[in-house]
Amino acid sequence: MSQIISKNKVQINNLHEITGVGDKLSEKIINAVGGEENLEKIVEGLDLERLIAIDGISQRKAIEIMNQLLGNPKQQFLKSERAHQLYEEIIQKIVDYSNTKYSENRILLLSPSKDKIAIEKQVDFVMKAKEKVSKLPIIKLRGLMKNLHMPLKIKAEYDPSKAILVESDEDNDYLTDLGLNQYYPIINASSAMFEEEVRTYELIYYVYTEGFIDVSEMNNSIMISKEAPEHEIVPELILNYFNKNAELFKRVCEIRKILNEDTILEDIAPILDEVNSLKKRNVDIEKVVNDVKSILDEEIKIAIKEINLEGDEVLDLLNHGIPPKIDKIFDKIISKGKITIKEETGIDFDPFLRQYPLEIDEAELERIKMTESSKKENDLFDKKITAANYLANIKLKAIEEVKQTLEFDYEFTLGSFAYEYDLVPPKLGDDFKLKEALHLELGLEKGDTIQRVDYDLSYPENVALLTGANSGGKTTLLETIAQVSIMAQMGLPVCAKEAEIKLLDEIYHFSKKRSLDAGAFESFLNVFMPIVTTTSEKLVLLDELEGITELEAAVKIISSFIEMIKESNSYAVIVTHMAKELMNYADVRVDGIEAKGLDKNYNLIVDRTPKMNCLARSTPEFILKRIYENSEGRLKEVYGKILKKFE
Repeated sequence: MSQIISKNKVQINNLHEITGVGDKLSEKIINAVGGEENLEKIVEGLDLERLIAIDGISQRKAIEIMNQLLGNPKQQFLKSERAHQLYEEIIQKIVDYSNTKYSENRILLLSPSKDKIAIEKQVDFVMKAKEKVSKLPIIKLRGLMKNLHMPLKIKAEYDPSKAILVESDEDNDYLTDLGLNQYYPIINASSAMFEEEVRTYELIYYVYTEGFIDVSEMNNSIMISKEAPEHEIVPELILNYFNKNAELFKRVCEIRKILNEDTILEDIAPILDEVNSLKKRNVDIEKVVNDVKSILDEEIKIAIKEINLEGDEVLDLLNHGIPPKIDKIFDKIISKGKITIKEETGIDFDPFLRQYPLEIDEAELERIKMTESSKKENDLFDKKITAANYLANIKLKAIEEVKQTLEFDYEFTLGSFAYEYDLVPPKLGDDFKLKEALHLELGLEKGDTIQRVDYDLSYPENVALLTGANSGGKTTLLETIAQVSIMAQMGLPVCAKEAEIKLLDEIYHFSKKRSLDAGAFESFLNVFMPIVTTTSEKLVLLDELEGITELEAAVKIISSFIEMIKESNSYAVIVTHMAKELMNYADVRVDGIEAKGLDKNYNLIVDRTPKMNCLARSTPEFILKRIYENSEGRLKEVYGKILKKFE
């Protein structure tokens, strides 16, 4: 679960000094997590979700707080807007491989560092993750891990049909403090009306201390010692938790099996299934008896019609009731009915009074229903206790397995990113040397048209001017250098076949898209000149900024900038169309990306690896030629006239 963390001790007592936090929010955070010690553990454990869960703290604010408490130097390293954007783009590409909120939050905490040991440790972690991912069923795992989370807590389900019986106010308070009154009402035996009250409930859980209440004649009672664990009094405390998280545990179990990790989670589903199947066994005895009665009534009617009674038998019927012949018919048919009832309910009893039509003995039926309900509840309760005891024993281990699986997603995310982009570990050295490097935007592209680039920036040539073809890849190269540098200092492998990177204090990347007006001369000086006045080691990447002022002044200012960078321990690459002019004022290497023409589809033919010590032309005529060939009518004529001026 490697991640670069500052060697500085977490400064929890400085929480209120963080921008946008202050005393009030600081106090709220500390109270919400249960004190400064807990907050320190949360920060050291990178548990970003605990901060996000605090009311009023967004994900962005939580990341900012966590980074500042960890001392992550992102703000000190990324010194320009475009550098920040490139960092965010790298982070987003990694987050795209994340399957869980836990992993996403961990990725968002990745930050550049200058700690060589920590960087190398993190790179090693990612490379091992890449190797591991290469041997796994990636798509299947992504499906299983999608939106995994820690087990959800449960809300109490109140059942007013059952009640807990206790012996005293003290016992009542004890169970209430445990929260068991959220599941069932609690009846106190000290109440004068308790004997009448208990009769109104389907089931009574007698939680005893001394056991002086006689419940032997209460068929609907279950005795439980007050000394029993909570889940033996109300097993739903455990069973509902595991039922609610059953699908989560099932997925985590499957993931761990794929990873060849031991798991106790495979025991959960069979245990829950057994208990849940018992709960579903709810035969309606009254309905079965009524259905059988209807059938028996019809059979008795038919059988009696076929009987011929003699004179003495008729007199006997008048004087003494049912004669033997009819009595035998009742015995035979009711015996059949008893067999049917037993087959459908599992209970051997006779609920019928012998008369036609048959009458149901309601008292006997009610007695049987109560007896069976109590028997069923006792049997179910025993099963629940057995299940709850086992599940309670494995609960912490089950939670730990989920936690480990979430932590694996962080590893899986980084490994998938490194594997898909085929990233390699950078060498941390004294210069910048890239071999077959590729911009991340092209990292997943296939085909011969994708060109990797080589580039070298080392002392004494620590500054270079980059010249050449429009749309030839100068901006892309600058961004590639920035990406490799940022990723290396984040402890990530990089998108190249080989790369040597120097660890620096700061990185600046200024894009030609920067909003400097043509007359923003003073703005340029205020932004760029302080860069060279500090002793920090830095990488400066400038992309076509010469439009800040008139040509001659721009040449003099930029050449002075170049000289100061060359004399420092820093590096710079400057994309410019003023290389010829700058060479008159500064001793600087000039590299060129050369365009050779257009292919049959009018695409630029260009070698995107710059030639060292080569002043390349911008070749705007090739771009004009492409636009000309793709135009029609009057517009094509206009472009044709312009092209003739380049002949």
